[in-house]
Amino acid sequence: MLTAVDHVQLAAPPGSEDALRAYYTEALGMTEIPKPPALAVNGGCWFQAGSVQLHLGIEESFRPSRKAHPGLRVRGIEAYADRLAAHGAKVVWNHDLPGHRRFHSEDPAGNVLEFLEPGR
Repeated sequence: MLTAVDHVQLAAPPGSEDALRAYYTEALGMTEIPKPPALAVNGGCWFQAGSVQLHLGIEESFRPSRKAHPGLRVRGIEAYADRLAAHGAKVVWNHDLPGHRRFHSEDPAGNVLEFLEPGR
């Protein structure tokens, strides 16, 4: 029986860790968490906010997916969108999901992220 999603892994190109750290900690407000030493040698970085973990792994022939993405629930979606925009991230609102407010954005590697808040 499944009980929860432990983490979501996204890929990123070699050498992108500094840009990812800035985006995930400053723009998204996540905390970087240490990778186990055996995995840290592979590069990349891990982030956490509450029980949500996003792992960014380095992929030599990286190409961002245009469709696959994590859906991240937020509280105060307008303020969150404003926060991302203030950090230079593109915010694209989408009104196709009944009962939710949501927008899409991209991290510095081009990974699509969906942010949603139930209601309305």
